[in-house]
Amino acid sequence: MIIALAAAAILAFLFYASYSIKSQVYVKALCRVKTAEKVVYLTFDDGPDAEQTPQVLDVLKRNNAKATFFCIGSRIAGNEALLKRMADEGHQIGIHSFSHANGFPLFGRGRMLADIRRCQQAIEQATGSTTTLFRPPFGVTNPTIGKAVKNLNLKTIGWTIRTYDTNGANNAKIARRISRQLRPGAIILLHDRLPQSAERLQMVIEAVKVAGYEVGRLEN
Repeated sequence: MIIALAAAAILAFLFYASYSIKSQVYVKALCRVKTAEKVVYLTFDDGPDAEQTPQVLDVLKRNNAKATFFCIGSRIAGNEALLKRMADEGHQIGIHSFSHANGFPLFGRGRMLADIRRCQQAIEQATGSTTTLFRPPFGVTNPTIGKAVKNLNLKTIGWTIRTYDTNGANNAKIARRISRQLRPGAIILLHDRLPQSAERLQMVIEAVKVAGYEVGRLEN
């Protein structure tokens, strides 16, 4: 019985270590900026999207807000102008792998390094500048990802508030969830490839402002 409980506890820890980017076990990720100021940070995963991302950028511009876009390298071809616009308008661009394959966490060291580098190079070709910001696909970490981050000298960015916008929650519910979890330095996870991404972003920004917070810009 004791052995079974110990085994279960170990398995639970390993699951947490891999599937919670906040665990800090395999990768030291920035999940919240240390500050007492009422400022939060917007981040977007899985773009660029030819239809949704321009609308998201329009909302950010109207609200004079900056964000960090973690881009999938395979989606950059044909959307280079969007990345150039992100950079020109003062947003940060980060690596979200080239393939975003379901099996990415299980890649061998060489394949994983090549995948991350390929995304980094695609971003550099589109914008003319390189980036070391990285968010692993699905927020999953493990020893191989940890070694890749160290080898490439990347800065891993996690999140404080996960909006679950990919789960089909309505925009008002997402805005309320964010409002309840706001705290100084919080990093908010959104996606710029989903229908109503722009409308959702506007509601989030309004909720942030009503709570007396400002939207800041993550730095490298």
